[in-house]
Amino acid sequence: MRGEGGIVTASKKIQIVIVGGGAAGLELARKLGTRYGRKRHDIILIDRNRTHIWKPLLHEVATGSLDASMDEVGYRSHCHRWGYRYLYGTFDRIDRAARQVHMAPVIDEKGREVVSAHAVRYDYLVLAYGSVTNDFGTPGVADNCLFLDSRGQADSFRDQLLNHCLRVSRAMVLHPDSDVRVRIAIVGGGATGVELAAELYNAADALGYYGLEVFDRARLDVTLLEAGARILPALPEKLAGAAHGELEALGVKVLTGIAVTQATPDGMRSADGAFIPADLQIWAAGVKAAPISGGLDGLALARGGQIVVRPTLQSESDDRIFAIGDCAHCILPGGDRPVPPRAQAAHQMASTAFDNIKRLLAGRPLVAFTYRDHGSLVSLSRFSTVGSLMGKLVGGRMAVEGRLARFVYLSLYRMHLLAVHGWLNGLALIVVSHINRLARPRLKLH
Repeated sequence: MRGEGGIVTASKKIQIVIVGGGAAGLELARKLGTRYGRKRHDIILIDRNRTHIWKPLLHEVATGSLDASMDEVGYRSHCHRWGYRYLYGTFDRIDRAARQVHMAPVIDEKGREVVSAHAVRYDYLVLAYGSVTNDFGTPGVADNCLFLDSRGQADSFRDQLLNHCLRVSRAMVLHPDSDVRVRIAIVGGGATGVELAAELYNAADALGYYGLEVFDRARLDVTLLEAGARILPALPEKLAGAAHGELEALGVKVLTGIAVTQATPDGMRSADGAFIPADLQIWAAGVKAAPISGGLDGLALARGGQIVVRPTLQSESDDRIFAIGDCAHCILPGGDRPVPPRAQAAHQMASTAFDNIKRLLAGRPLVAFTYRDHGSLVSLSRFSTVGSLMGKLVGGRMAVEGRLARFVYLSLYRMHLLAVHGWLNGLALIVVSHINRLARPRLKLH
């Protein structure tokens, strides 16, 4: 076993700790576990959740279009299958001198301590704890808005949405001439905000099958607020315009050039003095690195809190620490902007981190990360899909819409399943998911 300075020791296993079981962290844990197993290495994945759900699917979980219980990955069963260990808990801080990750105590819903605060040693550390929605300090947002950063938040949104729909349905039964509505305001015209707005109408159409016979999409009052000049700035203007038109055809009120300055219990105020009333308010405008309560022991950070990494994905401050996914700030040679926080970037970073950890253990030179932009796709639920493929790989973008775009969009999740479960298990899960779609209800209502 190679120890400090290349000295071979036999006292301890090489311990590689991964903090965060999102797309990047979970893929890396599977690859390292498969490659090294448990005989001479100890691969440890730390996450504060017990299950993994692919983050781009959270808007479907929030509306009930997707049953997360069917699509989530349980870390304990996954680690048993792929040769790594899983530790349940919240990452609190790093002690770089001692090479330790410190964990906060695990407290149950009654305030009892389940696991005390403790430390986990590492030889190499990979930080992959992801990002959270950035409210930019806007007054009232933290208290009055919902976010879609986790399954728990998506479940909370779904419960509140169903309650409001039930309230309106009951009011229509009692007073057929009433004009009651479910008013929803979504801040952020990026992929999350746009996809959620469209998915809400898919859910409204399905509610009639499940006991709310008098409720339909006409009772939805959805407003999408974007501070920029147009929605979906990552897409070409023509495709963004097509998505804008599709949303308005569904019934969404799309307001661009509107900066929200305050969220109140009853709605949102904009910089021009307008007030947008809302029963549900969702903030989906921008991301920042997830905050770490105890700090990162002097690691260089970008303005948004991301860890500054070199092209090898090693921290600028510590060769033994890598950062991948949304919590990494990586500006590649010749570039002026960091690699964007996208699922495809997380997947590619996991592959490079795996390669470089293998090289470190073998005493070989590391390779630089190369980001290949495969384009962007945005799903407007079952109504439409728009996007651009190949990014800059072929000197330009290929615009896609309709069935082809929808097929490619669905393929992204299938690729994630293959990366997390391997080819054989992944293909089996894809087949099972198709069968489940035929057998299970259109909406999850509990």
